[in-house]
Amino acid sequence: MIGLRFLFALAIPPLAFAQEPHPPAMTAEESAFMKENDAAMTKMMNDMAAKPSGDVDRDFVAMMTPHHQGAIDMAVIELRYGKNEQLRRIAQEIIVDQMQEIATMKLAIGEKADSTTPAPTQPAPAAPAASEHHHEGMQMNMPMDMKK
Repeated sequence: MIGLRFLFALAIPPLAFAQEPHPPAMTAEESAFMKENDAAMTKMMNDMAAKPSGDVDRDFVAMMTPHHQGAIDMAVIELRYGKNEQLRRIAQEIIVDQMQEIATMKLAIGEKADSTTPAPTQPAPAAPAASEHHHEGMQMNMPMDMKK
């Protein structure tokens, strides 16, 4: 009788799972989104594995910079594939906020904040002409193709 109960207990889970509906197949767009997001997450996690330097502040920045960059990368992916305007605005804010925090952390430990890096949603700028006046700071405008 105990053996019969054991066999019955083993048979219940497969029967229960057989009744659950299967998730819908992913669209090509969702598959591309997931692939890019997985790559961004993997890069972030790998880059966060900083080797200790003996300076807690530098180690903090070394780990937090890729963490913030990962948020930027995921926000860019949301802008590329997302349709919800509220989430797209949040993604834009994440990009601006995280870039500013990276710059602030670097300055706090005496590193130069790279003000010439374009926002990740912009193409790299051409070298300024000799007659152009250069302003320090980050440009955060979104190109038209990223706005939906």
